Formats: sequence, C-alpha cells, structure tokens
Amino acid sequence: MALKCGIVGLPNVGKSTLFNCLSNAKAQSANFPFCTIEPNVGVITVPDDRLTRLVEMCNPRSVVPATVEIVDIAGLVKGASKGEGLGNKFLANIRETDAILHVLRCFDDDNITHVDGTVDPVRDKEIIDLELQLKDLETVDARLQKTLKQAQTGGDKLAKMQAGVLQAYKDALTQGKSARTVAFETKDEQKFAHELFLLTAKPVMYVCNVDDASAATGNAYVEAVKEAVKEEGARILVVAAQTESEIAELESYEERREFLNDIGLEESGVSRLIRAAYALLDLQTYFTAGPDEVRAWTFMRGSKAPQCAGIIHTDFEKGFIRAEVIKYGDYVELGGETAVREAGKMGVEGKEYVVQDGDIMHFRFNV
Repeated sequence: MALKCGIVGLPNVGKSTLFNCLSNAKAQSANFPFCTIEPNVGVITVPDDRLTRLVEMCNPRSVVPATVEIVDIAGLVKGASKGEGLGNKFLANIRETDAILHVLRCFDDDNITHVDGTVDPVRDKEIIDLELQLKDLETVDARLQKTLKQAQTGGDKLAKMQAGVLQAYKDALTQGKSARTVAFETKDEQKFAHELFLLTAKPVMYVCNVDDASAATGNAYVEAVKEAVKEEGARILVVAAQTESEIAELESYEERREFLNDIGLEESGVSRLIRAAYALLDLQTYFTAGPDEVRAWTFMRGSKAPQCAGIIHTDFEKGFIRAEVIKYGDYVELGGETAVREAGKMGVEGKEYVVQDGDIMHFRFNV
C-alpha cells in the first residue's frame, strides 16, 4: 500500500534534517528557504518488535517489514495559496499525500535564520493552516457555485447533498477552521467529502522540533503548541532533529542505546515518529510467518479478512474461503504454529472477520 505522509513547515524549521534521519535518501539541507525544490521521497521501514521476534522463531529465508512513504516538501511561506514562493508546486505536492507531518520550530538558535525573524511555533502553524485553508476555500467556492445551480434548477437530489457538504466546508473554512473539523453523517456525504481531496481534511500530526536539552522533557514552545491545538484532536510528537541526526551516525546498537540513555530517552524520536505516522494513516499490521518468509502486511484499520487477503493477491480475495488466524501472543507463548494448532488456539474465520493488529494469518482460497 503506497500511502504517503508529507513533511511540511515553514523554511528552516528542520524538515530536511528530520527527513534525512528517516530515510537513506539525502535531501539537501541548507540555511536558506527553498533548498528542497523537488519533493524527496523515502520509503521508511516501520519498527516492530513483533516482526523481530517472529524472525527469531522462524529463521526464515527472507524478511519483509511494513513500510510508509515519507515525502519532504519544500518550505511554505505566506501567500503560498496565491502562488507566492513556490506555493502552487508545494500545494500540489501536499495534495498527493495521505497525511501531513507538520514540523514546527521549537528551539532558539541565532545561527539558523527564521523566515519571519523570531521563533513562534504557534504563529508558524497558523501561517501554514491559513494558506491551506485559503486554497481549500478556493476549491470549495468554485465547486459550490456550479453545484448550487444544478440543485436549484433541476431539483437534483445528488446536487443538493453535495451542495450541503460544500456549504458546511465553506462555513468552517471562512471561520478559520480546517476541513477535518467537519463531520458528516451519511455514507454518501462522507464519500463525496473524501473525493474533494481537500488539503485541510488530511489527518495531521504536529512534530515539535526542539533542542538537545528539551528532547526528553519538551519546553515552553511545545507547551504553547499543545495549548493551541488542544481542540483539534491532533497528535503531537516532540523530536530533536539535530540529535536524531547524531544518533543516526552511530554504527552500533550499543552506542545508540548509550546515547539515548544519556539524554533520558528510551527510544529514538525517529522510531516514535515512524510508528506515529503509520498510526496517523490509520494503518495496522498482520503477519504471515514460516520458514520461507516472515512478512508484515499493511492494512487499513477495520478491514475484513477478504480485503486483507487481497493485499497479498487479488485472487486471494476473489476466491476467499476462510482465514486461519493465530493471535501473536499465542504464537510466541506456545512456540509456533504447530503448537498453536495442537493446543486448539487457531481460529477459523469467515468473510465477516475484522482482522486485528498483530494477527498471524493464513488464507484459504479457490479460484
């Protein structure tokens, strides 16, 4: 599943430094705006201790972890919605992503220029929010005018429903609220709303980029961000991007562990960020495990067994018969598939089974 998170923010907030920590792809990192003109894309492995344990138990010939694509998008500035800076290009790149990682500068450093002269992460957040909202408002307005004509002249029920959705979005956007704050009741409304691909309808996580000393505890800037977004229901993650870049340069696990202990962290911010990005996209993992391969398969939360089977191959979904399901805890506790079968702990599930995070699956099908 090629799902993408886009890293956005004002220039010089640490986006490319963070991206470099996440990916082997090296984005240019420089102390001036627009050093990242083309979006850099990195395919990131999702850290998962369960996969590591299954590999230890199965000793397979190959291992395939879950991944997420991270896109580093050049810095937005005021007026981006009207094409200022490289605004049109940047906004198009954001539109192609499934979720947004909004990096906010939460550190002081006289050697790194801020595009607005002072450090204020709440102001920075509002600048980008406004630009995205203005672009969405432009999209909604254009569509609403056409839809209202259809609804009024032809008595078109579909057009009336669509006009209602568009008007609800317009009301929110003109009040300075993002599209994601608007909820719809019917499936038809939800489907149409999704098809609009509004920028501010995408799920967002605010990544507070702090200095080394604040990596474990946060700081006053982080607290200000928390206060500003408390009604959005958005996720917040605290990361010291410069510290993460130093951790990434350490070769051994022992060195990285010692470094993390010294700064009061149990795991790196990069690992936390990747897992949080995965969850932000509403993704979960099921496994297939055996001597040939141990593999993590990515699926959308709430998917049923045939849909998850189709991720492996479309024939699996078309000819789905049943799914044999082992809970991860049982697999590890009892020592593998054979022991689970003997203990009667393997579940046999049909088409209505909702796959759970961590399930170890074996699909039976006939085409």
